Amino acid sequence: MMEYKGYIGVTECDEEAAIIHGEVINTRDVVTFQGASIAEVKKAFHESVDDYLAFCKARGEDPDKPFSGQFVTRVSPSLHRQASLAAAISGKSLNAWVIEQIHGAVARIGPMKTETVKKSSASGPKRACRKPARRRGKKSEQHA
Repeated sequence: MMEYKGYIGVTECDEEAAIIHGEVINTRDVVTFQGASIAEVKKAFHESVDDYLAFCKARGEDPDKPFSGQFVTRVSPSLHRQASLAAAISGKSLNAWVIEQIHGAVARIGPMKTETVKKSSASGPKRACRKPARRRGKKSEQHA
């Protein structure tokens, strides 16, 4: 895993094509990169993020932000009630209690690695610097 300007890239190794390719995972836009070595893939990742930001600016669009710090979670009414009670018993707001629980869960997983290259069975390379081809999620607008 790599991080640059708040964007996170993950990589896979394609042994058949002898490349490392990756994608930015914390945006709805499709941003990919590749390289033949760790140094090349890091450079391509940075260039792809910079190209994505320039592409959005040229189109007059706001780039998809990595994370806003807010998310909506849908739970059953029963779980909502139990969480509210647990928060109240702890003397915390529901928001503060949920944040505490998330921190605990993330801590149990352990520290994030700064570089992950995993073996892939993908067939064929991806382009080194692809501009956003489509938006995932609510919008379905096409980018050239």
